[in-house]
Amino acid sequence: MKAAKNRSRREFIRDSALIAGAPMILPSSVLGLNGKTPPSERIVLGGIGLGPRGREVLTGFLKQDDVQFVAIADAQVERANIIKRIVERKYGHKDCSTHQDMSDVLSRDDIDAVIIATGDRWHTTASVYAARAGKDIYCEKPCSMNIQESIELDEEVTKHERIFQAGTQRRNVPNFALAAELAQSGKLGSLTAVHAGILALREYRSPYPAQSTPDPSVTDWDKWVGPAPNLPYNQRYCRGGWRGHKGLYAAYYLPEWGAHTIDLCQWAAGMDGTTPVEYEAIDDTTIHAKYANGVKLVMRLAGFKGEGDWSEGLGTCPVRFEGENGWVEAGDNKKIVASEPTLVEGKKVDRLAGTNPHDHVRNFLDCVKTREQPSCNSTVARYGHLACFAAAASWKSGRKVTFDPQNPILPDHDESNSLQSYTRRAPYTI
Repeated sequence: MKAAKNRSRREFIRDSALIAGAPMILPSSVLGLNGKTPPSERIVLGGIGLGPRGREVLTGFLKQDDVQFVAIADAQVERANIIKRIVERKYGHKDCSTHQDMSDVLSRDDIDAVIIATGDRWHTTASVYAARAGKDIYCEKPCSMNIQESIELDEEVTKHERIFQAGTQRRNVPNFALAAELAQSGKLGSLTAVHAGILALREYRSPYPAQSTPDPSVTDWDKWVGPAPNLPYNQRYCRGGWRGHKGLYAAYYLPEWGAHTIDLCQWAAGMDGTTPVEYEAIDDTTIHAKYANGVKLVMRLAGFKGEGDWSEGLGTCPVRFEGENGWVEAGDNKKIVASEPTLVEGKKVDRLAGTNPHDHVRNFLDCVKTREQPSCNSTVARYGHLACFAAAASWKSGRKVTFDPQNPILPDHDESNSLQSYTRRAPYTI
């Protein structure tokens, strides 16, 4: 489905038949009968680095009738083969191609959009490559490793007029959406504070012991590391153990949840085009920030009213929005609680858990067709991520940080330089 092209595929098929001078008998699925979306109206999709989370997101795409998934690129051949098997079971044919180099997917003219679900290190660089190749992009979070990448990602997506959806799916999950609506509508009174659940901040993990580098035809370690600083191979990195390691994982554990919950706070506070301007880390579990208008952003590990335990309470990624007249909280367990129960009584909010990407995927696909901006576009992601990095800089340096979101330069000290920028490893530059 090439929304921005001059002719649809259906028109191309029709015109080709006329030129040939012969009638063309097409199956009902091509014409869109029997409730099926014709191929001419489908969004053709490829994938880059789809591991466990990527497979969950892919499932959300495969449930959509107007999607056709055709290719997967992964530096690990077996992971690509897993995706191939999933896709071919879905479609009942063997037309999903596998590649180790993402350029083989990005160079295909028939592919409209890509899912990027590599580790953190690749998200911005792969997204920039995709934007330059004319592909729309659904990218898992954190979308960037530092302030520099947050800006580069937004600028490249905007320059190439691509549709970009960050995988911060909770904006399209009903209980979080209702909580944000209550904050934005004034039903809580003038907003005074927003609270984002985070993981405890901690130092990066020590590298794993070096092992013999595998055959590149099985695992291409150089491509797997990509733009990150090189490090000796250990199979644990490739099996999900990259989390928490410097150069592979973003900002001292803060964006792992903060990319979701700080994003929701930005949304509820009406601050998508900016960030807090002051940050002060209290300890490893609490950071206080303040917007220019005086609204507070509190990043914390615990202390939510509806928290309970993970199974009975709000669940992971809790948020709290406070106004002069009341408060509301929501979390991943489809829960929402409020200071005044009538604010949430009778509301249908338990359809999707916070980790479910279904409606977020649908929002992206609709925007690929209409060319409107999705809920978590590149500019939304830019400022939400900037807030994560500024907050991490305060924790790492042990200092209060004053921050200008329009000129986002962190104080010049060793502790925060890696949060500001870095040099990509050749040849994975942009």
